[in-house]
Amino acid sequence: MSTVRPDGRPHVTPLIAIWLDDAPWFVTGPTERKALNLSSNPQCILTTGCNDLNEGIDVVVEGEAAPVADEATLQRVADTFSAKYPEPFKFKVADFHGGGGDALVFRIEPRKAFGFRHLPSSSQTRWLFQTPSAHA
Repeated sequence: MSTVRPDGRPHVTPLIAIWLDDAPWFVTGPTERKALNLSSNPQCILTTGCNDLNEGIDVVVEGEAAPVADEATLQRVADTFSAKYPEPFKFKVADFHGGGGDALVFRIEPRKAFGFRHLPSSSQTRWLFQTPSAHA
């Protein structure tokens, strides 16, 4: 994940994420650099890929991250993380801010995404997403 520090310098860190409700989600601590960066500038880029040059796809999602604290949504996020990842990422709502815990849950509102297909026939595609205000 790439964010921007308050002084304008970039910050990149690996993290795990899920895809839920047409958007990527991630969890972080309130004092983590990415959480501090997002509090002053919610723009971010999430990158994921495959380490095999002969198959797979790399994906880049650009968007705006917003914290989520709704308990029903947090339950769905916890269930999705638990289904995808082994311990220690089997979250409970009680782990999250909004459910009594400290961990912050962020949803990235995607604006643009790129997909890069690997060899033998490398290619790139782009997807554009409607912004929430475009739905009004």
